[in-house]
Amino acid sequence: MVMTSSAPLVLLATTLPILIAASGDAQTIQSPEVHRDGTVTFRLLMPPAQKVEVHLDGIAGMTPITMTKEVTGVWSVTTQPLTPDIYAYQFAVDGQEIVDPNVRAYVSNYFEQGGLFTVPGSPAAIWEQTDVPHGAVSRHFYSSKTTGDQRDYYVYTPPDFDPRSGKRYPVLYLLHGYSDYSDGWITMGRANFILDNLIAQGKAMPMIVVMPSGYSVPALLDHGEDAPKTPLWRLNLERFPEMLLGELVPLLEGTYPVRTDRNSRAIAGLSMGGGETVYTGLNHIDRFAWIAPMSAAIPADLENSFPKLNANQASRIKLLWIACGKQDFLYDENRNFRVWLSSKGIKFTSVETEGVHNWPVWRRNLADLLPALFR
Repeated sequence: MVMTSSAPLVLLATTLPILIAASGDAQTIQSPEVHRDGTVTFRLLMPPAQKVEVHLDGIAGMTPITMTKEVTGVWSVTTQPLTPDIYAYQFAVDGQEIVDPNVRAYVSNYFEQGGLFTVPGSPAAIWEQTDVPHGAVSRHFYSSKTTGDQRDYYVYTPPDFDPRSGKRYPVLYLLHGYSDYSDGWITMGRANFILDNLIAQGKAMPMIVVMPSGYSVPALLDHGEDAPKTPLWRLNLERFPEMLLGELVPLLEGTYPVRTDRNSRAIAGLSMGGGETVYTGLNHIDRFAWIAPMSAAIPADLENSFPKLNANQASRIKLLWIACGKQDFLYDENRNFRVWLSSKGIKFTSVETEGVHNWPVWRRNLADLLPALFR
């Protein structure tokens, strides 16, 4: 979900008494209700409200849908058929955004709260849980010298994973965006199901995927949506390779049976994680052969950010894959980055899709990227 404001944290608290007062009846409400034809019904018990909307996040961004009040005090609306996907949403009650009290799955984000639901495809979309062999997702913790705190990271292991087999796997370091939790690629991106399905179809190599915290300067989060305007944004970028390469990669390689040559190591990420991807990958081509930013927050001052990058050095890259939605607010700086790379004679693959700066775009990006890795 796109982080727009930290307001829902406060607004949820302001509406809490109303929700508590109505909670007895609210327990019987089904919302959202996904119908077989792809339409979705939303319901909210809120008798005192004057206006209620659903704010639905899709490929084109956030769409407001007006709800109608019934005599029972329940507000409801049924949408037109929706494209099969995973949707994030909130209710806006008299202009105040709240989380649906009846939803069972939630947005994974420090600032932007909301519910999640899936409109299934027929056949199932690549990010859906299907009847194929499944890999495992494990959560780990370690003490970081870079940040001075306990860090968590998630590891996906493929369905055939057996640490006793002697088989070693290529590894993808997959980075989340600003405001996301470390599990963003699991909760929002459904990376594990995408991998399960592509591996089962023979379209992606079995691989280990590591999803770390991208906050090498934890205080960055204290600045909310203004963080990119602060000096901490650049500091977070510059410290990230230290945290990843100096701490997490040795830890991972000492724990999991992964290949340690550069041709078996990839890095990819979205938004802030996309910026960390290009900054880390292009400054450490000796460590990564596969580099794939999505909707990247491209580092400012390209010449100083990549002082040693040239066509000869970049020729060692197996794949530099740059994706961005055409309606993304970072589209222009991604386009300018591609122009700068071309001026240096550096080859890359450009992927432009319809869409804004959100998870529906990035799920599709990941599904397109994975089959190209480690070939």
